[in-house]
Amino acid sequence: MMTADRAESLRRAERRLQAAQLASDVDALDGLIDDAAPFTGPDGSVLSKQDDLHAHASGYQVMSRVAEEDLRVLVTASTGVTLFLGTLEGTFGGERLAARMRYTRTWTHDDRAGWKVIAAHATFVAEGVTPAEQ
Repeated sequence: MMTADRAESLRRAERRLQAAQLASDVDALDGLIDDAAPFTGPDGSVLSKQDDLHAHASGYQVMSRVAEEDLRVLVTASTGVTLFLGTLEGTFGGERLAARMRYTRTWTHDDRAGWKVIAAHATFVAEGVTPAEQ
């Protein structure tokens, strides 16, 4: 697969992940996230794939909106990185959250499984910061 084609396929995988988060589609998330993938949250905590899936399955995390503002994609060989900037809304542990967030996800690709997240990090973005400044 050519680099441009691989970058576009990674962009599609990132958007499938966003849609799965919004729908709390645990089966889709399971297929898009590697079993060993760590997630570093905005508070610095490190969570596992199973923590993430449980948050969706149990209703602890319910997303009502994922609005992509900017999506950057970098691909080299079988590794890719996505940098998502956007607004998330929903409830987390019963608390309402509406925040502008940056997610950096590292992905790996193989011809059998496609793209899978192998590590992710999220942070809150200050108001007034534009995509060009990040």
